[in-house]
Amino acid sequence: MRLPIAFGRIITRAMSSSTGATTERFLQGRSALITGSTSGIGLGIAKSLAARGCDILLNGFADETVVNRLKNDISSNHGVNVHFFSTDLAKPEELNEMCNSIKSMYPVVDIIVNNAGFQHVSPIDEFPDEKWHDLLEVLLGAPFRLIKAFLPGMKTQNYGRVINISSAHGIIASPNKSAYVAAKHGLVGLTKVVALETAEMNITCNSICPGYVETPIFEFQVKSLAEKESLEYTEAKKKFLSNFHPSKEAVRVTDVAEMTTFLCTDACRNMTGSQITMDGAWTAK
Repeated sequence: MRLPIAFGRIITRAMSSSTGATTERFLQGRSALITGSTSGIGLGIAKSLAARGCDILLNGFADETVVNRLKNDISSNHGVNVHFFSTDLAKPEELNEMCNSIKSMYPVVDIIVNNAGFQHVSPIDEFPDEKWHDLLEVLLGAPFRLIKAFLPGMKTQNYGRVINISSAHGIIASPNKSAYVAAKHGLVGLTKVVALETAEMNITCNSICPGYVETPIFEFQVKSLAEKESLEYTEAKKKFLSNFHPSKEAVRVTDVAEMTTFLCTDACRNMTGSQITMDGAWTAK
């Protein structure tokens, strides 16, 4: 039986809403702070949330030309307000200044995405103290401070979404990545505590734990392997991933971005304290 067109549209809209897969502007009037959002995963998340009508607060390192282009692109493509903060998250005093500036524009920030991070690889007995400090501050200290700063506003309106971009290394470990693994494990723990403290407030806190994501850093690693072993890029990519992802496929930036957006839907109002793995079954081994 063929449904009337109008009725079919109602069914389609209801299905998209119930699954969280809606492309409608359900975040119109909301605001989101995404750290580390001038490139890679963070930028993908910013664009995905903007496409649903959310005002965007960017944070990261980039020159003025790049920042202006990003702001203009997101604003013109999605009709939202976009702001940028060059705050160094390793410096708590700068982070506090950023929070105060944001509160002067948005008394309540509806969505926080803690994404910023960096990596340093070294045996633990050679690991520089300053790298340990900065890595823990950016990957764990900054999320704590941002949640602490903006959670009261979420409580006043009985709505909020906190999404922490952890890693497969928030669940398992690899050698020579002591600070990164410690921080990402800590971020998963922080996620659970925030979820428990806000469970009755229509505020959710979840962590996404991706494996290797197709970012410029990943592509550089694959190209290095290809050159070292005289392989085609696609062959080197599959060989690299076979050591980690049983799927032998990398996670796409859009995969993480759309999962983040899904967590902001009403379909996820009772999904909190979760660790969502996106790693081609790496952590299932």
